[in-house]
Amino acid sequence: MPIVPTIRAIRPDERGELDRVIVRSLGSPYVVSRRLIHRVSELPCLVATSGDRWLGLAAYRLAAGACELVLLEAFERGRGTGTALLDAVVELARESGARRLWLVTTNDNVDALRFYQRRGMRLVRLWSDAVTQSRKLLKPEIPLAGDNGIAIRDELELDMLLTEVSASG
Repeated sequence: MPIVPTIRAIRPDERGELDRVIVRSLGSPYVVSRRLIHRVSELPCLVATSGDRWLGLAAYRLAAGACELVLLEAFERGRGTGTALLDAVVELARESGARRLWLVTTNDNVDALRFYQRRGMRLVRLWSDAVTQSRKLLKPEIPLAGDNGIAIRDELELDMLLTEVSASG
């Protein structure tokens, strides 16, 4: 059943907990996209809450008139948290003057591909063997296989022009 979470910027005193949550979820405090390694707890982040409970989080990076969604994590799927966070990042990016929202996911992440495309994002690039290279050079803890036993090899880039409709529209 969908819920209406409170979306807010993460507080400085929550950065340590953010690191622990990311390590528990991803096996590392780092995320790699387009040959850049990001420590999630050092990025601007939004957190979705219900009372004191974290329901999800979004980390992003604003640069060169665009907003990269580095991480979107809903801890319970199908409850509207991911959509609420995505909408909040879209709004924040627009207010910051970004013209484009983009993200990278891996070829195995079919749930993410469905989620983002249903919310107006489109596939714009395939970076063949990018994950294989990142595993060798930047983040060896990236697993060899992911969702549904699919080998993790490629990065897929999706984007949304921010002059278009909102993420949930």
